[in-house]
Amino acid sequence: MNKPFLMKKLKRISLKMLIGFSLFAVSCLLLVYLLAFVLGPPNLLHEQNTIYYSADNQVIGEEHGNESRHWIDLQDMSPAVIDATLLTEDQHFYDHHGFDIKRIFGAILKDIKTLSLKEGASTLTQQYARNLYLSSEKTWTRKLKEAFYTIRLEMFYSKSEILEGYLNSVYYGHGAYGIEAASNHFFNKSASELTLAEAAMLAGVPKGPTYYSPFNDLERATNRQQQILTIMHKKEAISDEEYNQASSEELAYAKAEERKPLQIGPYFQDTVLSEAANRLDLDSESIRSGGYQIYTTLDISMQEQLEKSVSKTVEPTSEMEVGAVVVDPHDGSIRALLGGRDYQKSPFNRAIQAKRMPGSSFKPFLYYAALEGGYTATTKLMSKPTSFEIEAGNVYQPSNFNGYYANEPITLAQAIALSDNIYAVKTNMYLGTETLVETAKQFGITSKLPAVPSLALGTATVTVEEMTTAYGMLANGGHQINGHTIKKIVDREGRTVYERDDAANKLTLDPQKAFILTQLMTGMFDESLNGYMSVTGSSIADKLTRTYAGKTGSTDSDSWMIGYSPSLVTGVWTGFDDNRTFSAAKERSYSKEIWADFMEQAHQDHPAEHFKTPSGLVAIPIDPTTGARATPQCPTSTVMFFEKGTEPKYHCSEHYFGNDKDEAGDGDDKDKNEGLFERWFRVFFD
Repeated sequence: MNKPFLMKKLKRISLKMLIGFSLFAVSCLLLVYLLAFVLGPPNLLHEQNTIYYSADNQVIGEEHGNESRHWIDLQDMSPAVIDATLLTEDQHFYDHHGFDIKRIFGAILKDIKTLSLKEGASTLTQQYARNLYLSSEKTWTRKLKEAFYTIRLEMFYSKSEILEGYLNSVYYGHGAYGIEAASNHFFNKSASELTLAEAAMLAGVPKGPTYYSPFNDLERATNRQQQILTIMHKKEAISDEEYNQASSEELAYAKAEERKPLQIGPYFQDTVLSEAANRLDLDSESIRSGGYQIYTTLDISMQEQLEKSVSKTVEPTSEMEVGAVVVDPHDGSIRALLGGRDYQKSPFNRAIQAKRMPGSSFKPFLYYAALEGGYTATTKLMSKPTSFEIEAGNVYQPSNFNGYYANEPITLAQAIALSDNIYAVKTNMYLGTETLVETAKQFGITSKLPAVPSLALGTATVTVEEMTTAYGMLANGGHQINGHTIKKIVDREGRTVYERDDAANKLTLDPQKAFILTQLMTGMFDESLNGYMSVTGSSIADKLTRTYAGKTGSTDSDSWMIGYSPSLVTGVWTGFDDNRTFSAAKERSYSKEIWADFMEQAHQDHPAEHFKTPSGLVAIPIDPTTGARATPQCPTSTVMFFEKGTEPKYHCSEHYFGNDKDEAGDGDDKDKNEGLFERWFRVFFD
């Protein structure tokens, strides 16, 4: 076989192979595009920050885990950002269909020579595909996947959509994803406000966030910024004047404290996150990165005041913890919340997650049941050491605080004001222990409650939020409420996906009995009810300038104070996480001190309020010791409320024959000269 013939044959074979390979390549390419078409547009869903707003629509915080993301429209970005990014990352962006062939072949040749994949020629679309769907590993598999996603992006989305997506997803370092997050992080301003010099600085960062961040290496970052400005000038994207001004501009970077994420009420925000996840039936991470706008019930001034009240009451060196909730009794909205003294040290939420024994603060539920069972404010029971036989062989012996007893009958009014335990257990036994359990459920208590005599003294465990919301039903006259932190949730598309129904809450309690119990609970501050010991609120009574109802509670390791006005309910728990007992008397008073300070500040500059009296009640001056109608001779008296027909029929006889002169004391001349009839008339008809 001669040489020319052999050469012709080899050429024909080579040509066929080339044609075959070309046809195969074209077929593969067509198959890839066909598959891309069949699969349709890839999902552009991406993580975004979820923003929390206060009740008056101020931003109080963001959820983004370790990443900060803010999505903004292309038209809301500074034009300088767009120009600088395109000229830096992809000058032919509007001319290609996802791939810059010339750059790709150049990169391939370099990779072959170095036997590596170090050289990159990614277009902006390829980078966006990688940001959305892939990792940054340099493997052939990843590059093939990237190419496939690039084809799909270019096939189904416009250049503007791709550019907007890229600028909102590219990483700028320091946990900032997207130009808006980066602009806020580096310059404490929106991307729409960036100057040319600032835009050029940021455009250089994504190439290598570790190397080109001005916070990591200012000199290197500035050199890259100058290179970008030079390119923009050469490409006539900016004028000589703009170039000179930007090149010499001294950038004002955000200070460290300005870069810290805004955190108002971190325990409250955790509660919002949990509630949002439940409302939308999503996991917490999906809420964090879902780009939601969550409108909450938080009152910023109340939150700040609650934190101040705690910090100025509890000694800085104390290991005592605090859980506190502030609720609007009209609708159950949580206005402020504190789950501990230092969120950074312990994010455990003691207001929502912790269950502690409420002690005597549980008694109002018992006494509401007692009012339903026929008790009145003047119902009397013996206060003395008592043993209760629960069942054969089992005896329960409760005791009063410090072993103090009246050793005589006392009224319900005094039993509440002095927090008498014997009275409470007797009442629980009389009503039947199941009655208290069912009544507590009426108040919205969902924690497990054992039907035992000691439940009257708060020996079950409950949360601060449960207790505070339950008291809210007394404050609003008996309407059912549910504690909540969210008013509305808007998704990233601007659609309202949840909005709380503000319809009137169901009337669950008897308004008359709820009001009577409220009035009885004001007695903890009324020193006319002092008996064998002082009323439980005597230590803070002089700090209060308006009428409140409330109840304290304590165990060896828990201290509670829950109280309310017609417009606000606040519950405070203090204690130690390890359940250690209190070592100092002042530790037991922290909850009351915090409560009193906060309530006074929260009501400051607000008009005085009064609990609305339902119809069908009568107000009678009562001698707190005898429980009978007070006479002018009684040393003390306090007005108590009764349902018509249940009020005491007789006047106090114990003080009837008292000495007029002694009783008058140092009163004014009018009182001294009044006769018995006139004084009686003034007491009952003035």
